[in-house]
Amino acid sequence: MLFFSFFKTLTNQTVTIELKNDIRIRGILKSVDQYLNIKLDDIEVLDLAKYPHLSSVKNMFIRGSVVRYVMLPRSEVDVGLLEDATRRGELRIVP
Repeated sequence: MLFFSFFKTLTNQTVTIELKNDIRIRGILKSVDQYLNIKLDDIEVLDLAKYPHLSSVKNMFIRGSVVRYVMLPRSEVDVGLLEDATRRGELRIVP
């Protein structure tokens, strides 16, 4: 739940997602939920030669448990918000 609010601030931004099966997808982040399930629009598969069957897919819902990485454009990341969310998460863990 720590990064859920952070990802909500990135809606309508372009992100690249790498799945656990090595497929990399770039698209516009439309929604994210508390399980980090992600909905992307206007997707582009970065290794299209390797996965030609995905060439006609334009929208995708990705289950959070299959995501390896979410790569964000540096210019779109609010570093202060991310650091603040991390600190708040650490404070909750301390007994």
